[in-house]
Amino acid sequence: MACTHIDSAELRAPRPNQPVYREDCTQCFDSIDDPTGLDVCLLCFNGGCTGERNHSTVHHQRSGHPLVLNIRRTRKVVQRDEPPPKMSKLAIAADKEEDRYDTTTRVNCYSCRASNIDKSAGKLPAVVDGVMKALTFSRQEEVKAWEQEYAPCQHVQSLVQDQSSELKSKDLSQCASCDLKENLWLCLECGNLGCGRSQFGGVGGNSHGLAHADASSHGVAVKLGSITPEGSADVFCYKCNDEIIDPKLTEHLAHWGINIADREKTEQSLVEMQIEQNLKWDFSMTGQDGHESKPLFGSGLTGLKNLGNSCYISSVVQCLLSLPDFKERYTQSMTEPPLVSSPAEDLETQLRKLSDGLHSGRYSFPDPDAAGDTDAPNVVYQKGLAPAMFKHLVGRGHEEFSTMRQQDAFEFLMHLFKLITRSKHSDGLQDPVGSFQFALEQRLQCLSCKKVRYTVDEQDNISVPVPARRLESNNNATEGAGDQDSKPEFETVTLKECLDIFTGDEKVELTCPACGSKEGFLKRSRFKTFPKNLAVNARRFTLVNWVPTKLNIPVEVNDEPFDLGVYMSSGLQEGEELLPDDSRSQPSAFVPNQGALDQLLAMGFPEVRCKKALHATGNSDPEAAMNWLFSHMEDPDIDTPVELTTGNVASADQPMDDPDKIAQLNEMGIEAAKARKALRETDGDVMRAVDWVFSHPDDVDMADDSAGSTGGGARETPGSKGLPAEFQLQSIICHKGASVHAGHYVAFVRKLLPEMEAPHWVLFNDEKVAEAFDIDEMKKFAYVYFFRKL
Repeated sequence: MACTHIDSAELRAPRPNQPVYREDCTQCFDSIDDPTGLDVCLLCFNGGCTGERNHSTVHHQRSGHPLVLNIRRTRKVVQRDEPPPKMSKLAIAADKEEDRYDTTTRVNCYSCRASNIDKSAGKLPAVVDGVMKALTFSRQEEVKAWEQEYAPCQHVQSLVQDQSSELKSKDLSQCASCDLKENLWLCLECGNLGCGRSQFGGVGGNSHGLAHADASSHGVAVKLGSITPEGSADVFCYKCNDEIIDPKLTEHLAHWGINIADREKTEQSLVEMQIEQNLKWDFSMTGQDGHESKPLFGSGLTGLKNLGNSCYISSVVQCLLSLPDFKERYTQSMTEPPLVSSPAEDLETQLRKLSDGLHSGRYSFPDPDAAGDTDAPNVVYQKGLAPAMFKHLVGRGHEEFSTMRQQDAFEFLMHLFKLITRSKHSDGLQDPVGSFQFALEQRLQCLSCKKVRYTVDEQDNISVPVPARRLESNNNATEGAGDQDSKPEFETVTLKECLDIFTGDEKVELTCPACGSKEGFLKRSRFKTFPKNLAVNARRFTLVNWVPTKLNIPVEVNDEPFDLGVYMSSGLQEGEELLPDDSRSQPSAFVPNQGALDQLLAMGFPEVRCKKALHATGNSDPEAAMNWLFSHMEDPDIDTPVELTTGNVASADQPMDDPDKIAQLNEMGIEAAKARKALRETDGDVMRAVDWVFSHPDDVDMADDSAGSTGGGARETPGSKGLPAEFQLQSIICHKGASVHAGHYVAFVRKLLPEMEAPHWVLFNDEKVAEAFDIDEMKKFAYVYFFRKL
């Protein structure tokens, strides 16, 4: 039968930046490598599977789009005589698909029930050619994310060089302040030669270049060993704290007697060192006894392919989707996916796709091309699923998670929680993040009059401090150096000690509204309720040159259950007198959100700065506070303690009561009274107001807003008060490397494997899934712990 749709006016080739989903189905992980191939819609370029689930037919029934291009790919048999070349620069090598695969295509029409339509008919030639030549969605996103365009900054554009010519006769082979002869940075303003920072790539350095920049206020320096005759080099601005480009580098170097044409590159660039470091941090799959981990396959044992520094995403997803609350929520029937126009842009669809991919067992099988490491080349792992659509969706518009750079796994966990909570949960489906939510009660007691105040914050994690007690034999060791395979530097602490510190008394500098004393308060945080699942971030960081650096402090955590009930708040006690609640008439002392404060402290920022940042950004969003901190690092009073206040009453005619903004929040499901209060608390910023509502569900005074309220009643406090509150370790995220923004993340999950009576620990190292070894050692250095209430 002839097709009547091949001349349709709607039929046109994809635009250059239009996503083309021709690798895997947008609603499951079936792909062009399956026996029946993948259908790409020739109108919207959605990818739909054609096998058992047949999401291509579902797409046609819902959209009415008739024409599809079926693409089927089979791997060629290639003889490998040489190993692949080692990666040496930050670039995407041309990888020709036709060199590795045989690809067949055919055009079908669902409406006309025509198959194998002549591809040279009607408008088909241009459309089919456009689909096959277009960058796949995952590659398109990869190219965007890898594009790091360094630009000149204001300091290099206004650079004024000293007129002294003394450097022209100086030796350029040694630091001016020590005897180091590598990692040397030349100040382009005055010609000072100083060594670089020691933490970059493990290269030696005493930070004399940085010390010179701090003392002289000179900003721009160039790394001598990175200069090439072609005119490229590492140029760094200490004032911007970033790598930049110097458009007049040749001229600026010539001023100091350096002819760029005569230079020879002798050292790695910063990018090359970063890549080499990440390659070195490849998590070994071989134990200390030389035993290779046994690969595992089957339901719940599917790995996630590394898309380029995406191990932080994989580790979080494996831990979350192994929990019953998330597994049950997103393991739905795949025959009727969510009714959305663009499945690749829908978080619900992509989470269901991920859950099915990890738990169905459909994609977990040995792949001959996925060989083990060099110590055990004959061990075969699985190919792993590529969560490209999920990564793009959750990172879209985010300054950090939209890039291909390594990111902090704990920060990503908090970001994902926020996205899931804000997404739609219809048809009686519950928000699974609720299983992590609980109430933390904070008690403040004036040291002078002894009056108290109790406040309750809703949280979905805790960040506990890990005390650093350096071993005497390592007192002179470099902070943060090495990793968990090196000699221990710090005393082992227990999880109980960390929890004791977290829930213990801490002095805070506040003025008492009752007696006016400036003596301060004792602050204590305890659990008012307990969650089903508890995420614990272990804070093991210190600031080195304003860079958060990890300290390898062992923390003892057992598999046996432990009772958190000892940390439950007892509430207002008999005889305690409450501080006056005068927040409606005058400002009161600012109390930072404990969860947000803990996250900022975990990054290594001083407490004074953290409180100022939270006060300035709405007291709920650590990310916004962190951005504020980076933009105010140079403020002369940034470290000066000040008395912060909150609770100012806003009049009805203030801009925070803007009807348009209230309407915006109403459209997000936030009732008018809450919207009005949230805008007042966040200086009228809509996005900060949204965060404020989610982080202050019980902190909305509606007495003066009853007329504008849409009802709904008070929200029930999350969590449970049931005792005993016994928790057991379920999974951990481990990290190798001195910084959370480099190195490598892996996940360990307790699973009940087939033919085994008791749960065993399983290692998820991106696409590699294997039996875990040395798990007790791994637990000591985990970055994030996931516990479940029994």
